[in-house]
This record gives sequence, structure tokens and C-alpha cells, in this order.
Amino acid sequence: MKKFLMTGVAVSFAAALSAGSALADLTVATVGPISGQLAALGEQYSQGAKKAVADINAAGGINGEKLVLEIGDDACDPKQAVSVANQMASKGVKFVAGHLCSGSSIPASKVYEEEGIMMITPASTNPKLTDEGGWNIARVCGRDDAQGRVAGAFLAKNYAGKKVAIVDDKSAYGKGLADETRKAMNAAGLTEAVSESINPGEKDYSALVSKLKDAGVEAVYFGGYHPEAGLILKQMGEQGLNAKMLSGDSMNSAELWTIAGKAAENLIFTFAPEPRNIPEAAAIVEEFKKSGYDPEGYTLYTYAAFQMLKQAAEATKSLDNQKISEWLRAGNPTQTVLGEIKLDSKGDLQNPVYVWYTFKDGKYFEDSSIK
Repeated sequence: MKKFLMTGVAVSFAAALSAGSALADLTVATVGPISGQLAALGEQYSQGAKKAVADINAAGGINGEKLVLEIGDDACDPKQAVSVANQMASKGVKFVAGHLCSGSSIPASKVYEEEGIMMITPASTNPKLTDEGGWNIARVCGRDDAQGRVAGAFLAKNYAGKKVAIVDDKSAYGKGLADETRKAMNAAGLTEAVSESINPGEKDYSALVSKLKDAGVEAVYFGGYHPEAGLILKQMGEQGLNAKMLSGDSMNSAELWTIAGKAAENLIFTFAPEPRNIPEAAAIVEEFKKSGYDPEGYTLYTYAAFQMLKQAAEATKSLDNQKISEWLRAGNPTQTVLGEIKLDSKGDLQNPVYVWYTFKDGKYFEDSSIK
């Protein structure tokens, strides 16, 4: 077993053990960007995992075994993700709900495969993860190619004969989503007028905005994460560029409004139907809100990953990850806060659905008027 320890990367939580009970004997984890510019998304992972583990333990655990939760911080950095994955293996983790960024999930999944650890990602959408991944990988979310088809078709239909720009942040997620959107848009008869890449983490994208403005673009598809999108939107407003920005599921954080302000109203993005509105999630959402946390974004996706583990383990009467993965990949349904989930033989979500969202008054919501 690989044992590369990384001080300060993982924090151990004895989750929801009843008073006087023995230390739980099944170690599980969630891993994501607990620190860094995507920490708001990492907090969604953390909240979802802690609540799921607490609820599972309160109901008797999994096959009679209580859970201990490890929370790992990869900062959405591929090298750090590998270090954290090895650390989780050294701690005896049997299941991981993670990672968030595809660029982290892909290399970390190789460590988990070698160590026999089951991984279900709530958010990583790059097709390569499951197309080239091992027996142990699954995801609760859709893939970039499915999401890109929705965005590409929308652009070709609504911006026919107009100038569209495709911009990405060079990450596995951002570039992958932008490429899939471009592919679908081109296939539907619209060719981009501008194609650009940015360096994530910068504070000034005014040169990019100027280039987009000079080109006369009316729509900008951005493949990347919400901090950069928010900043680009803000600077588009400052330069008087009224082009609509379109993007993907990583925009699902109210923090984007904090960055962009009212300019966020010029963004629409694709995501699955709002999980907080799903009937199966009502009771859990209410419990979250009573505790003072609004379970936005990937919170319920992380919760659902643990529900899938529990149901597969109990259906197979086993904690053998090979058996658990085979059961899930056979298309057996699991009942979760996201509704019924079925996976295909690769571990991908069957028949993912995407809808459009928009921002208003600091919050994002489904917008059924967008067609």
C-alpha cells in the first residue's frame, strides 16, 4: 500500500457516533477543494458528506458497521490529489465521494483503483474519467459530452448567423466542456468567431474582454469555474460588452454573485434540475436549513453518493468494493435525495437531464423560459 502522508491535507471526523459507542470500523472519505479559490464548492462536499454519514450512522451504519469520515483537501490540484489519495489509502479508507475537479479525479482514481477503493464523484464530468477509468469509478453527475450537446445546440439555434466566442481555462473540466460544446455547435452549423484560453487565478481579464468586444461577439461560452467566470462577467460589464455568457454546472455557487455583482444576471448555465426542489430531498433540505446551511450545488450530490454506497453494500450483503461496483454498474436502481439513480456499465449516470439556470438578486435558479 502506498503511504505518502501530507500534513494538514486531511482532517479526520468521527461522524455521528452515539455517546459511549466504540470507534466506527468502516472508514470513508470525501475529497475536494477544501482550500483555495474553489473552497465554496469544497464546503458543499464537506456538508453533504458529514450529513450523510451522520444519518447513516443514526440508522445503524452499513451492514451493521458505523462510519468514520475523513475529509481530504486536494485544492483541485492534480498533484495534491494524488498525495491525498495515497493518504486516504494509508488510513484504510474503503470509499471516497470525490473528487470535484476532473483534473484531480482522473489521476486520483488510479490510486484508488490500485488500492481497491470505490470512488463515486459528485461533480467530475470529463468523459475520460470513466472512458479510461477502472472498475472502481462511478459518478452521480452527467458527462461533458451530454452537457456540451445541450449548450452547443442552444448556441446554434439562438445565435445562428451571429458571432460566438468559446473560452476555456485549460483545465480538464473547463477545456473538456468547452470542446464538447464547440463540437456540438459546429455539428449544428455554427462556427465560433473567437477561440481563447485563459490562465485561471488571474485578477485581470480585461485584455480578453477587449478582444471579445472588438470582435463583436454576442455570446461567450466559458468552460471553467465560477471565480474566473464572475471576474470576466464583471469586466465585461465595465467595458460595456453586453454579450451573454453561457457556461456549465460549476457555476452553481452563490459566490459567483459576490464576485460579479449584478453582472451575474448576464450569465446562463446548464445544470441538472435543482436538487433542492426534488421531492425526495425535501426532508433533508429542511434539516440542512434548520442547521443554518443551504444545501446548494453539489451538497446533495455528495449525500447521494453515500446513499448509493449504503444501498449497494446492503443489496450485495458485502463491503467488497468489486461486488458493490458491479452491482451499481449493472443498472440496479438506488433511491437517493436526487431521485432514482441508475448507472451504466462504465459507471456513468443513465439518461442525464440538463436545464438552464440564471442569477437574480444574489441567487441562481432554474429558468424555464430559456429554450
